[in-house]
Amino acid sequence: MLIAVMKAIQIHSTGGPEVLEVVDLPIPEPGAGQVLIRIEATGVNFIEVYFRKGVYKAALPITLGSEAAGTVEELGPGVNGFAAGDAVVSTAVIGSYAEYALVPTAQLVKVPKGVSLEQAAAVILQGMTAHYLALSTFPLKAGDVALVHAGAGGVGLLLTQIAKRIGARVITTVSTKAKAELSREAGASDVILYTEQDFEAEVKRLTSGKGVDVVYDSVGKTTFDQSLNCLHPRGMMVLFGASSGPVPPFDPILLNSKGSLFLTRPTLWHYIATRAELEWRAGDVLGWVAKGELKLRTEHTYPLANAAQAQIDLEERKTTGKILLVP
Repeated sequence: MLIAVMKAIQIHSTGGPEVLEVVDLPIPEPGAGQVLIRIEATGVNFIEVYFRKGVYKAALPITLGSEAAGTVEELGPGVNGFAAGDAVVSTAVIGSYAEYALVPTAQLVKVPKGVSLEQAAAVILQGMTAHYLALSTFPLKAGDVALVHAGAGGVGLLLTQIAKRIGARVITTVSTKAKAELSREAGASDVILYTEQDFEAEVKRLTSGKGVDVVYDSVGKTTFDQSLNCLHPRGMMVLFGASSGPVPPFDPILLNSKGSLFLTRPTLWHYIATRAELEWRAGDVLGWVAKGELKLRTEHTYPLANAAQAQIDLEERKTTGKILLVP
């Protein structure tokens, strides 16, 4: 009997982009509580780079990726609420760098009319991340002042738009004038070119020495110390990534000396832990996209076989917005 196969991207050892291999694998069969989806678009994220490099540990070989949109092909035992042909999206796909993949239905949501599968794949992870950052980790309110690093990145552009909806003032940091323009279009009140300006000094100037209520920092090592200095007393440092490397260990007394600061290191999974919370965040984000109230930027779409180049461009910060792989 012939076994149906699919193309997938696997790593058999950790290392540089060259370890990403195109392989043939059997199309998996859904188990209880799972569906099989035919993937139409896969989101590329820094977490896959961390797994590729071995920063995050996983049993090898592994098919990378967790974010994708597609159509339901087959239902596993006991699955209710979904049917073959449904347009769906998830951040919990089991190996989304592939043509087909399994998804637990507990982490699967339907894509509403008015949203394409590419749009859904481009927004679901970063959009829900921006949603929990702005509405839950530090619930912004009108008049708050936020500093957003990587303001022209995928999360940065979405977070800026959501913060602006709430009525907060957003200051962003970017590396180029072109990215500065994108950040302003998203709603940033002030944009700092960190390649030409000291962002700490600029933040203090822009806030008349008061500092900001919250810093949303996905950069990590190179921005952390100065970010703390940008906060006013009892402000919050939200460290949700480490694109420049992990923050070195430090004595927590530092938070006391800089103004009884708060520090949190959140992750999306703890903010979509229940079905109700997942549906709230996904519903808001996809609904805003459908209404044209949340603008997406998908600058590069690569064939699945070009996953290595996609990760190279992501690491080198050559892109703005979202990178997608298309099988």
